[in-house]
Parts: sequence; C-alpha cells; structure tokens
Amino acid sequence: MKFGISTFVNDDTIDTVSLARAIEERGFDALAIAEHTHIPASRQSPYPMGGDLPKIYYRTLDPFVTLAAAAAVTSTIELITGIALLIQRDPIITAKEAASIDLISGGRFVFGVGAGWNIEELSHHGTDPKTRGALLDERIEAIKALWTDEPAEYHGRYVDFDSSYLRPKPVQNPHPPILIGGDSDATVKRVIRHGAGWMSNPLPVERLTKRIDQMRAGASHDVPLTTFGTPIDPDYWRALEDLGYRQANLLLPTKARDDSLRLLDEYAEKVAGYRG
Repeated sequence: MKFGISTFVNDDTIDTVSLARAIEERGFDALAIAEHTHIPASRQSPYPMGGDLPKIYYRTLDPFVTLAAAAAVTSTIELITGIALLIQRDPIITAKEAASIDLISGGRFVFGVGAGWNIEELSHHGTDPKTRGALLDERIEAIKALWTDEPAEYHGRYVDFDSSYLRPKPVQNPHPPILIGGDSDATVKRVIRHGAGWMSNPLPVERLTKRIDQMRAGASHDVPLTTFGTPIDPDYWRALEDLGYRQANLLLPTKARDDSLRLLDEYAEKVAGYRG
C-alpha cells in the first residue's frame, strides 16, 4: 500500500512549494488537497465530523491553483483533489483546469469529487441541495466527455452544451482517475455508475467493510480505494491494506512550516517502520 499526505493548505501556514517538495523528498506518494470556496457566515449545516467547524476550513487555497504549483516543483507524487466540490464548479472550466494540471505534471493528476455537505456554501453557488446528486453525476459525465471526445457535447437536465473543442486533453488515457468521496448508498451507486474509485474518510473499519462490499458486489470494474485524513495508526493502516486499499493519505495538520516539516519526518519514520 502506498502512502500520501492529505491536508488543508491555508494562507497562514506552510507554503505550497515547501510542502510539495518535502512530501516528495520524504518518499510519500501523493498530495491530496481539500476544497471549500468560502464558509457562509449564516452556516447552519452540522460539521460531519462533529463539534465546531475547524478554523482551517475558512482559509483554504484553491485546490487547482495549489496542485498546479505543486506540479511545477515535483516529479513523482500524485496530485489529488480531495475532494473538489464539483456541485459548486463550472464543468467546462474545471475540465480545462484539471487537464492543464495533468499536462503540467506529466500525467499525475487524480480527480477526487463529491456532492458536498455544507448546504449554505453550495446554495451560494446556485446549487439546489435537493438535486446536487444528479448535478454531480451530470458534471462528471460532461467532464469525461470533454476530456475524451473531440469535439465534445453533452445534453443533460443540468448540464447542456453543444459540440465544442476543449484543449488541452489530459495526458492520462483515457482520462485521469476519478475518485468519489462520501459515505452513503448514493455514493456507492455513484462509484459503480461512473466506474470510479472511492476516497473514504477515516471511518470505522466495519463501516469501510460494508461500503466496500457493496461496491464490489455491484461494480463491473476493480474499485480503486484511497483515503483522505487517515490517522497515524499502523493498526488502522493494516486494516486498510487488508481491505485492499491502494493508498492511504495521512492527515497532516495545518501548521506552520517548521512544525509541518517535523511532522512529515515523524510520519516518514512511522511508515518506514510499518513497512519494516
């Protein structure tokens, strides 16, 4: 099993260039970046992990800009949106941004997407919370068409555009891997429907097992499994590996440069010990 780093990149913590270089220098396999465009002051949606919404959610850099900067100073690590809130994004612009990162990085972009949980945030983008699942499905399909067809067109209920040319195309063939985040029956169906992988949060092993069994029972493809926010717990890592995870992206707290580098050193040592 591979190990990457997942984190929130903020405007008052370690800079993107230092972070990306440090991750690659220490032998990690990926950088996964969270996204929130903004946090509405009137937010009432409960934080899914419980408690108050952490302050790091209020200061996140744009993930595509961040990953482009990381691509320019690295050569091996995967560059993952973990997750891009596609229900808040224009699909044509997002397709171009993602393909551009894939080109700049030489084919290292991974497209993690999800339906989002912050109802006020997505509503500010004009998204109806009741139809965000259907909107996500159409935007995934439309982006895949833009990546693979020349020219491309898409005609759905929520996404509709006529025959168009979009360049660049991604380096990866037929397109970058797609990972879908979430923990619901709808997520399971979406992974199966789109031939995608699953990006899970640090759920209990029993919960992971249930969802993975559902996906494998319904999918005609091998479902790639990866994570966001994995704790520093070798026993949990072993459970992930036993379930067939290809990669665990360890949670790096959002801290200043020196603290971040120290933690990355500790994580690298833990991973080396785990691999034994």
